[in-house]
Amino acid sequence: MSFDAIILGAGPAGSTAAIVLARRGFQVALVEKAEFPRRKVCGEFVSATSLAVIDRLGLGSTWRSLAGPEVRRVALFSGERVVTARMPAAHGAGFGRALGRDVLDDLLVQEASRAGATLFQPFRATGVRPSGDESAVTIASRDEEATLSAPVVIAAHGSWEPGGLPSQLQKTNAPSDLLGFKAHFSGARLEPDLMPLLVFPGGYGGMVWADRGRLSLSLCIRRDALAALRKEAGGGSASDAVHRHLLASCRGVRAAIGEAQLQGQWLAAGPIRPGMRARYRDDVFRIGNVAGESHPVIAEGISMAMQSAWHLAEELEAIDPARRAERDAAGRRYSRRWRAQFGARILAASAIAGLALRPAGARLMGGAIEALPALLTLGARLSGKTKTIAEMSNERVGVGRMRLS
Repeated sequence: MSFDAIILGAGPAGSTAAIVLARRGFQVALVEKAEFPRRKVCGEFVSATSLAVIDRLGLGSTWRSLAGPEVRRVALFSGERVVTARMPAAHGAGFGRALGRDVLDDLLVQEASRAGATLFQPFRATGVRPSGDESAVTIASRDEEATLSAPVVIAAHGSWEPGGLPSQLQKTNAPSDLLGFKAHFSGARLEPDLMPLLVFPGGYGGMVWADRGRLSLSLCIRRDALAALRKEAGGGSASDAVHRHLLASCRGVRAAIGEAQLQGQWLAAGPIRPGMRARYRDDVFRIGNVAGESHPVIAEGISMAMQSAWHLAEELEAIDPARRAERDAAGRRYSRRWRAQFGARILAASAIAGLALRPAGARLMGGAIEALPALLTLGARLSGKTKTIAEMSNERVGVGRMRLS
């Protein structure tokens, strides 16, 4: 089966790219291994900087009707410290909100199908190889296997799952690895406009109100710290150890979820792979976490995924995708745009996480923020909460060419 573009992964990055390209006349294949709706380890917060993208995808009103309350304040919950400060507003966009990935991903993939993308779900991509001027992608489900071909291949499968694709990362297993956990709670006690940063021995995390009265709590913890917690408890599950550790470590967490009810089970994934990677290599474009990711401490993962997809789609619509030289040039331009948009926040996130993960650094950070709460506001600004993707024209996706200034 022949297409203009094959996108591997239908999360926020992959589905955003599929919607934009399909509306631009590309014949798009969207390949996703999981069945939706699905829960996924993710902070679930979407910065106001991405609201213009959501609006241009035609999902703005639906997203606003479902998402949790606007986040107008940030906080630090660390030990006995509970410090709050204002969240800086994004220019012309206001404040971000959170929506569960089980809801958001389903909305996006349905919109991709309506836009004309051909959805292969649940299918896993098992191989990518050159085939003349195009690439051949082998996909497989439980019952069948198929080969798709296209000049454009876009990896949007995230960075956590290893595999045999050229865009997948090698599996690691080091004591310093950061493992991700996520849970939803009902009946929590957290002010609706507040998104706290949680700092505890061995890790960091965050909480935010999402859809349907659910509090979304996500965190990262070092592999060696988690192993020590489980050993101290004499065994038991990793999620039980993490839950107990949070309650014991942070007064703010105890107040928020100490009497709350866990909805479903804790999810786990990882290790987290912060850093900047190749955005185009071996004739494969990369968007979302596989292109690069910040430490989740700044809650920018979904925004970076959707914005990277938008940047790439703009470059691809300006070329003849059948020409390798033009794809290479588009890959270089996209790489520069990606770094300009996200490089500073990745470095800022690394610095913040480095402090949070070291006992002395966490104490220093906590003391400084307690003395000067405005540092929380500054941290949110440095992490990209006010850096909009660009001013867009009044045209909707699919009508004329949109340019990002």
